[in-house]
Amino acid sequence: MTTALGAHLVVELADDNEPARRDPDALPDSLIQFARSSRFSAEAARLAKATRSPQNAVRERLLHAMAAMVPLTRRPLSGLDWHRVLDTAVLIARE
Repeated sequence: MTTALGAHLVVELADDNEPARRDPDALPDSLIQFARSSRFSAEAARLAKATRSPQNAVRERLLHAMAAMVPLTRRPLSGLDWHRVLDTAVLIARE
């Protein structure tokens, strides 16, 4: 199914206490800049507290989930775009 959609599915099993796999080349500069914002830090801290997970692990997983949106666009994402992507992640994570 993923091949028909032009996608590649990778499923990894990891310990809950281990951060997601690192791939710094996959993070666009605009996302790295956004990750330094107080909003990103506050939301990552809130998600870490809600999930009782280490904040660094949550930040890393959140960054890589957000970076996964880049292939869906035809243009570089701006700071405002990253706010929207973060909004989506926060809404999905709410109980």
